[in-house]
Amino acid sequence: MNTATAVFLANIPSPDRGVYHLGPVPLRMYALCIIVGIIVAIWWGDRRWVQRGGSKGTIVDIAVFAVPFGLIGGRLYHVITDNQLYFGEGKDPIRALYVWDGGLGIWGAIALGGVGAWIACKRRGIPLPAVADAIAPGIVLAQAIGRLGNYFNQELYGGPTDLPWGLEIYRRVNPDNPLIEDPLNGVAVNDVPIAVVHPTFLYELLWNLGVVLLIVWADRKFRLGHGRVFALYVAGYTAGRFWIELMRTDQANEILGLRVNVWTSIVVFVGAVGYFVYARTLGEREDPATLKTDEPDPDDTGSAAADKPDADESNTDKPGDEGPKDDAEKPDNEPGDSAAEESPSGDERKVEPGQ
Repeated sequence: MNTATAVFLANIPSPDRGVYHLGPVPLRMYALCIIVGIIVAIWWGDRRWVQRGGSKGTIVDIAVFAVPFGLIGGRLYHVITDNQLYFGEGKDPIRALYVWDGGLGIWGAIALGGVGAWIACKRRGIPLPAVADAIAPGIVLAQAIGRLGNYFNQELYGGPTDLPWGLEIYRRVNPDNPLIEDPLNGVAVNDVPIAVVHPTFLYELLWNLGVVLLIVWADRKFRLGHGRVFALYVAGYTAGRFWIELMRTDQANEILGLRVNVWTSIVVFVGAVGYFVYARTLGEREDPATLKTDEPDPDDTGSAAADKPDADESNTDKPGDEGPKDDAEKPDNEPGDSAAEESPSGDERKVEPGQ
């Protein structure tokens, strides 16, 4: 066995394809990883929300707004920052809508997803920062799961490496025409790699799992509130994304010699740290009573009506009632009759008018 073969055996092989078929139905692993990540984030977020004193099911309701907004925002960020992939001579602009081919910017997803969450929180009368704290660990875990989709797509990797955990990249072609290369939807021609590179998707996946552990630990130890868990997540994620982004070799637009996402990481990191420090002035974690939704609990429907006495059974006198009263036949008091009270000593004392 030669040295090159020994090195390849120690490397991480890429999947031979990113799309599998269940009969005529294509199963895109990138999309599947995104969906699984969203489900995990909602499930965990709802559990954390209940533990903090909120109503069960609230996070699910908020996700109805946040998830669509987030997907649109993520795609918009990708299309705007990599517009040369979709617009210009020889390009097909309609492909900007092909989310299943990859390309979701986490920055846009969080920003516009936050708008959707804010709308939902306003409708339900609960504080957005508290919701953000509850869902923060689930979001970064979802990002880790989503990075597996990049693995199946053979994308977002770094430069060449001879490290044992190098990622093998294969040439993929169109199944119907082997002469046409198709990295996303194609199938690997053989198991001989055309390159061995840094698996930056894996670096980010592991970093994200570390951020999950960090923010869960910090939240339990310091009882963070008012959006501080979310700010810590953003700061932790962007710190890792900064150096991982510098390792990537995929095509990206640059500003002053640095990739756009590097600059975004710097700006967002500074903002997150600033908010984390500021939020310390807001006091302890939110009162659980403020996390209850304004909408009535379906389980309590009718309970208030059942406890309320019927109008016909009420003994409360109402204007216009002509029922008999105890004082109706009592003669008017004569002067000095009821104006006198018996003192403890048995003497009578006169009560002056107005006393």
